[in-house]
Amino acid sequence: MADAASRLTTLAEDLLGVPLPVRIRAWDGSEAGPPGDAPVLVLRSRRALRRLLWKPGELGLARAWVAGEIDVDGDLYEALDRLAGFIWERGADAKDTVHAVRDPRVRAAIRGLVKIAGPWPPPAPPAEEVRRRTGPLHTKRRDKEAISHHYDVGNDFYELVLGPSMVYSCAYWTQGGTLEDAQRDKLDLVCRKLGLKEGDRLLDVGCGWGSMAIHAAREYGARVVGVTLSTAQAVFARKRIADEGLTDRIEIRVQDYRDVRDGPYDAISSIGMAEHVGAVRYREYADDLYALLKPGGRLLNHQIARRPEPDETAYHVDPFIDAYVFPDGELAPVGRTTATLEEAGFEVRDIEAIREHYALTLRQWVANLEAHWAQAQRVTSPGRARVWRLYMAASAVSFERNRIGVNQILAVKTPESGASGMPLRARVWGG
Repeated sequence: MADAASRLTTLAEDLLGVPLPVRIRAWDGSEAGPPGDAPVLVLRSRRALRRLLWKPGELGLARAWVAGEIDVDGDLYEALDRLAGFIWERGADAKDTVHAVRDPRVRAAIRGLVKIAGPWPPPAPPAEEVRRRTGPLHTKRRDKEAISHHYDVGNDFYELVLGPSMVYSCAYWTQGGTLEDAQRDKLDLVCRKLGLKEGDRLLDVGCGWGSMAIHAAREYGARVVGVTLSTAQAVFARKRIADEGLTDRIEIRVQDYRDVRDGPYDAISSIGMAEHVGAVRYREYADDLYALLKPGGRLLNHQIARRPEPDETAYHVDPFIDAYVFPDGELAPVGRTTATLEEAGFEVRDIEAIREHYALTLRQWVANLEAHWAQAQRVTSPGRARVWRLYMAASAVSFERNRIGVNQILAVKTPESGASGMPLRARVWGG
């Protein structure tokens, strides 16, 4: 086929009604699109077109990316930023254009793409895609399956991406610091916000590989219970704790937070876990944590937030994230999260927005992954490594462009006396 890239570019622009923001390089070596140093979207196979025609938009692109049928030559972050504005942010307008099949020009463009794409049916989804899920959202069984999909990728893989800190949440950066410095500072910030001291009981909800539990026990003398739904995480965390000589201070459980019944605790940390809870369960989550705290106890809820929708009923989970990264994960606006915590009885005392910090963290994780690319593919799969590269790079761009944010919400189970135990000046943490 002569000059497939020019034909594809013309047909795509006819179909969508706007110029393409990136260059196209097709499987025949031809190239077309914006001149200059624009990123190049590389279509390695016509199979990618069949995926896009079958699932227009993000999911079709994601399947082609994971399968290795689409790649980017040039700055991945710039390419994702341009494509985000072109596909995702155009929202309903793009969908309306794609589905305006009564327009003769659109119909002709679709026929042209079908002809180039080759024989049907479309390829099967990559093996890394979550298969059909059944049952109500956010039951204990379904949540455990979702957590297993995300966190049981393999501890070896996470060590490559996260580095020695093994902290899978937004770090807290200072100029010139390393990722390990920034993750240590984040854990210490949480401990200081919680006012931890020797002998305090801390519940770490979604404890990951044990980093928060270890820091709180080693540096502040806390007695920690960490809960996770991932067996792989628990095994790794227990070994780290034994190596640190902290088994008398830390207990790691494979347990749903809804099954924790041994309160009261002096403090609760929930770092990067609440995104899995879901809107239908969030009040239950807030109620459970409130019940587990002693009067005067503090909760630190560290959570990614989305921008509010003009019509909140229109919110839907990102198709790529849902299918490949966080099945059933949901984001809420920070105002909704704060309101729910207050409805459960908490007094919200501080909200710190650290959006830019997560962009820096994700870029470092992407750099780690790219530096160990061959090994990452060996310990998981080529498709899984590609999922994570796309997910983390796209998330970095989303944080940088204020499409999503991340907040630390500090809340207190203030007793009837009104004595919160908080310092008079905000951001003077401790005690």
